[in-house]
Amino acid sequence: MTISNNQLRKMKTASRLYAVQALFQMEISSQTVEQVISEFEDHRFGASYDGVEMQEGDLETFRLLVEKAVDDQAIIDQMTDRALVAKWPIARIDPTWRALFRAAGAELRDGRTPPKVVIVEFVQVAEAFSHDGKEPKFVNAVLDHMAREAHPDAF
Repeated sequence: MTISNNQLRKMKTASRLYAVQALFQMEISSQTVEQVISEFEDHRFGASYDGVEMQEGDLETFRLLVEKAVDDQAIIDQMTDRALVAKWPIARIDPTWRALFRAAGAELRDGRTPPKVVIVEFVQVAEAFSHDGKEPKFVNAVLDHMAREAHPDAF
């Protein structure tokens, strides 16, 4: 089966959302990387819930983001801390946003995706988790700072 560029883009977008969910799940449940990746690949990608079919994810993107976020967590958390105000270190923010910044930081550090694309994609993920509409602006500001640190030549 041939996958169109548009379908691959949708699969990568879904994988970013799944990576945030997986990292959040790891933090609250103490699952290992292997356990959470296996669960998502076997039970989440393309699954149906109440008649709604979940988007199929791009396994390579999903694995890369989750594994790199875990492997580089200390570095990514330091980048995030530098982007946050001094009174709000990463340890004090909601675990959902922590997971998002780690997944986005992993993709920024990987360097295969242009930083501006990473920002746009993860701001869209933030919109899916937003309660009052303010979070995407906060996420955009933090990711912009992180992207400029990771790729100063791209801006």
